[in-house]
Amino acid sequence: MLAPLHACMSRSSFAELNALTTRALELSASIDLGSLLKVYKPGAVSSDDPMAERKLKVEDYMIREVVHVPLHYNVEQAVETLISSEFHGMPVTEDGRLVGFITAKELLRNYNSPKMPISEIIRKGTVTVNPKMDLDDAARILFRYGLRNVPVINESGTLLGIISNLDIVRSHIERATPNKVAMIKNFLEAKHGISIMVRRRIVPVESLRPTQKEVYADELLGRKEEIKRGLVEPIIVIQKNDRFILVDGHHRALASKQMGVRQFSAFVLEPSRDVELGMERSAEDMGLFTLDDVKIIDGSHHPLVEITTRLLKSEQ
Repeated sequence: MLAPLHACMSRSSFAELNALTTRALELSASIDLGSLLKVYKPGAVSSDDPMAERKLKVEDYMIREVVHVPLHYNVEQAVETLISSEFHGMPVTEDGRLVGFITAKELLRNYNSPKMPISEIIRKGTVTVNPKMDLDDAARILFRYGLRNVPVINESGTLLGIISNLDIVRSHIERATPNKVAMIKNFLEAKHGISIMVRRRIVPVESLRPTQKEVYADELLGRKEEIKRGLVEPIIVIQKNDRFILVDGHHRALASKQMGVRQFSAFVLEPSRDVELGMERSAEDMGLFTLDDVKIIDGSHHPLVEITTRLLKSEQ
């Protein structure tokens, strides 16, 4: 959402932006975005990192601390373990090796036999993936077999982790749309006659300068939940000396600050020379210097929340 960029422009600038945006989109269609933006494992610092050259793997997003049950457990013990977890099924292990998988449905079918060993009811021949598999291939396996999650094992069968549908979704959200970054890059280069290097970096939250004066409380809460669950969708910033002008991601940035998160993943646009940006001047006019200057709106819904949470007639 590019509201921060648009909100800081005059009417004449809007006309200029529209023309440049059209041209930028034409250019982006011919740009090799693979060379412009290298999307890779979250946490890497620069697009010069060799990690940027490879595809995402299962090991980049799998959950390593896996809730699993030993083969000697009975139904009652397995049910208690499942209830205490966030999953709908669990790997079954023996001496650290995967021997099967048990689901909530299988436990419900045998709920009246609490002392029955799970070895008699577990699903054998479990679908698995290895940690070096491309994440896109793992997504196909989950979809093809209608699975919520799948165990990750090594060549000897040792359980290493688990990968779920949510992890796949998280990986796609964290890959910020290259076209969005490319459009901002092309606009600034055309407007100011500069060249811009784009890098994937970790930036200090305290060094962010906002360009949007308001955020919605409900969306802020939603972003906090995403961060708690490990979702790190990169923000987009422009580096100005030791500060970072925040172009996209105000809810994410403010949520992380309130949660005590000191650093955040970002696409950083690095201009070839220092130029005065219109959004920077507008931010100063609005008294925006740190994230503490951003107003949080209560009582009004973020447009996304308003659209996706319509009440049923009986609830209105």
